[in-house]
Amino acid sequence: MIYLDNAATTPVCPEAAQAAMEAMTTAFGNPSSTHAPGRAARALLADARAAVAQSIGASPEEIAFTSGGTEGDSWAIRSGAYLMRHKGRHIISSLTEHDAVRKALDHLQSQGWEVTRLAPGPDGAVSAADVAAALRPDTALVSLMLVNNETGAITDLPAVVRAVRQAGCPALVHTDAVQGWMKVPFTVGSLGADMISLSGHKIHAPKGVGALYIRRGVRLPPLLPGGGQEDGRRSGTENMPGIAALAAAVRAARADAHAPARMAALRQRAVDSLTAAAPELTVLGGGAPHILCLSLPGYKSEVLLNYLDALGISVSKGSACKRGARSHVLEAMGLEPRVIDGAIRVSLGRFNTEGDIDALCAGLLRARAELYKVL
Repeated sequence: MIYLDNAATTPVCPEAAQAAMEAMTTAFGNPSSTHAPGRAARALLADARAAVAQSIGASPEEIAFTSGGTEGDSWAIRSGAYLMRHKGRHIISSLTEHDAVRKALDHLQSQGWEVTRLAPGPDGAVSAADVAAALRPDTALVSLMLVNNETGAITDLPAVVRAVRQAGCPALVHTDAVQGWMKVPFTVGSLGADMISLSGHKIHAPKGVGALYIRRGVRLPPLLPGGGQEDGRRSGTENMPGIAALAAAVRAARADAHAPARMAALRQRAVDSLTAAAPELTVLGGGAPHILCLSLPGYKSEVLLNYLDALGISVSKGSACKRGARSHVLEAMGLEPRVIDGAIRVSLGRFNTEGDIDALCAGLLRARAELYKVL
């Protein structure tokens, strides 16, 4: 199997799998317990929090563990809006956000909030100038993803934050950095965002674990009340196998510092090979080293995916959350329907090789020669 759908999920790395097993069998105590097993689990929790914090230049107390990117996005948006409700009830986001953000915004709209959803430019990213133009005295929250999960387009978050601050706007700034973490270098200082959503299963950790960075001083109300875990911010006994695995995956990714450059080289290898052999092939958006969205206009993406799957090559049509619907991201970019309908997403991980890319290119070109275009 050649797996090229790492933006949907990644295979768990050996270090993360081993850490999860040890947390389940050795450090299995409840971190809230005061006996020896509980203290051992609490020490493991603190160690993991420090590892995640260090990866983005944050302080450990600014990291709260979650079940993943969706929970982090919903928590930041819904609770952030509630926290800022006395400042105003206007939110700025974009038309190209992940459904975790889109649906949280839909919920707030149903509660009377006004949401301005900005269109992307031709590269798939939202400009800071458009954000600045959309700011209002009652803008309470800005939420824009760092790296688009379908096109790899990178939003200039530092410029967005500067635009918000220079306008004297008190709005909180949140970014879904799930696709950018450990691929596009950033720190909390370089981004300037107040809240940053992270997810484990995009960086070779298991599914079901993630984190939300909450800038010191932002008293974000909990989305999940209960026993008061995570310093009262996120209740529920901590998922220690997942958290330990997340920390191990972070350390493994940081040790493999050249991985983003390798992914970028593999991405470019695919672009060079495919565009040379198929001039009509279109590269859509881009910027991140690990995501390549391309289209063979006239062919159906579902047919291309099935053809490649039969060859043992796994790619996707777009976000795994869409389940067959036409991409709202590509529609927002103003692309022609025949381009959208022929689009596929290739996404790389730390373990992909040149051989994987060569097999993909050979498979796509074979599909181009053997499949019928849709008239």
